[in-house]
Amino acid sequence: MYPVFRSLLFKLPPETAHHLTLRLVRLAGLLPPTRALLEWMFSTPPRPVRAFGLTFPNPVGLAAGYDKDGVAVQGLSALGFGHLELGTVTPRPQPGNPPPRVFRLVEEAGVINRMGFPGRGMQYVRQQLSVFAERFPKTAGQSAGSGRGPRGVVLGVNLGKNKDTPLEQAADDYIALMRAFAPLADYLAINISSPNTVGLRRLQGRELLEGLLRQIRLERSRLRVCPPVLVKIAPDLSDEELDDAVGAILENDMDGIIATNTTLSREGVRSPLRAEAGGLSGRPLTALADSVLQKTAARVQGRVPLVAAGGIMTPDDARRKLDLGATLVQVYTGLVYAGPGLVKAIVRTI
Repeated sequence: MYPVFRSLLFKLPPETAHHLTLRLVRLAGLLPPTRALLEWMFSTPPRPVRAFGLTFPNPVGLAAGYDKDGVAVQGLSALGFGHLELGTVTPRPQPGNPPPRVFRLVEEAGVINRMGFPGRGMQYVRQQLSVFAERFPKTAGQSAGSGRGPRGVVLGVNLGKNKDTPLEQAADDYIALMRAFAPLADYLAINISSPNTVGLRRLQGRELLEGLLRQIRLERSRLRVCPPVLVKIAPDLSDEELDDAVGAILENDMDGIIATNTTLSREGVRSPLRAEAGGLSGRPLTALADSVLQKTAARVQGRVPLVAAGGIMTPDDARRKLDLGATLVQVYTGLVYAGPGLVKAIVRTI
């Protein structure tokens, strides 16, 4: 049925379509009959994976960017995902960049976005996760490393700085977010790689990254309970920059790496929309993301688990990511073109 639904969605502006589907998933998750229907339709076989001290029901997760404010966790957790990464969340609410800011490259199965971390801020998202935790409390028999809900979905929160926070004070934003979500999230992801917040990617440079992660590591040691902390990197790093980023991540004892975010490259893209500013995702990112994943795996040498994101459009794409060294995979743009059935299709083939 999804091709028919997609043809209708694609008649709408991309951001309008996004808000519509998010609202539908949210409503479906709030109503027990529709939630049960989703669970039946998108049920996935158990493929448990251990990573970062957590048990994931399966290796397939939802990448950050779809549910920025955590409003549809109940519905999304019924779609067969092993984990959901919410956000990117910033300390204070912000509108993001002016629209239009999302563009479909339909012929090439890609998307360009320059959203700029729009969202309602950490207090709002914290409240959403608190409601979910109350709705699905962990039982005495569940380990600290298990997820929530009927299917044990693992919840991650992707953290970003506010646009108007100077880079020199970025650590203050990330630490505030850590304190807010440490009691509620199963893992945290430090987003220093979005191309849509001016200057953010400079935090991937060795000196700034080491300073940031040093403060994050110190804060983690002070928190009574702190979930695993991952770092999300860009696909556009040179080999030298990748060496520096991976070195800083490992030296500061971060728990994992997410490779990769969207790309600024337009290599091989023929659509007239290639001139639009923003990060490119989908099929045009596949080869580049694979390459960066492979290089990252070679540098990490199994010291921390890797999460693969970027250009996963088919089950074969996901299988290749796992073969290249990933422990988990995340999808987003693939869902736009293939629909939520992609999750089940991937899990069944791995």
